[in-house]
Amino acid sequence: MAHNDVFINCPFDAEFSSLRNAIVFAIYDCGFRPRCALESANGHDYRFEKIKKLIEEARFGIHDISRTELDMVNNLPRFNMPLELGLFIGAMSYGPRRVKDKSLLILDKEQYRYQKYISDIAGQDIRSHNNSERMVIKCVRDWLHSELKGASPLPGGAYIADRYEQFKAELPALCMKVRCQPHELTFIDYSNLASAWAATHQLNIPGPDEAQPKAA
Repeated sequence: MAHNDVFINCPFDAEFSSLRNAIVFAIYDCGFRPRCALESANGHDYRFEKIKKLIEEARFGIHDISRTELDMVNNLPRFNMPLELGLFIGAMSYGPRRVKDKSLLILDKEQYRYQKYISDIAGQDIRSHNNSERMVIKCVRDWLHSELKGASPLPGGAYIADRYEQFKAELPALCMKVRCQPHELTFIDYSNLASAWAATHQLNIPGPDEAQPKAA
């Protein structure tokens, strides 16, 4: 199991793309690696088998269950996200020891809204992002920081959100360097750009001596 891999379970449509991009950036900026079913375009691979493999390999999982609206065509909700959340919880509960050592973050767009449609997960620590990029970055940062248990201190969510605004401002120029338009970016394209940016704009984390106030 990869100890810095973060499985992302969220809607894949264009409407959610801004939040998904913010999540991917926050994961990289915190020193982790995002994993998602979109990372492979091999049509021979069954998506469900791919998802199960990602869940097995990733120690961490982010599960956004905010998409509960009825589909305009079929008049039915999408159940992929709750299904994958259930798989992840099952791996934590019933898998072998190497799979049980997992942690998850559950996201919704409103606090306590989940109680109306998936009340069985009551007792889990569900975080609300209010469809805000800055808020979802804070949720991801706070969760990953708690998982680091002080081993590698991270700046606050607002600081990382400011860095994301800087990355977004530079993204068109970054796309020009790889001869691509921002709207053409695949998940892998975007991931590569976000990863490279985070690596070349390292977080300014004060050392122990700098963090302590100096005596008068």
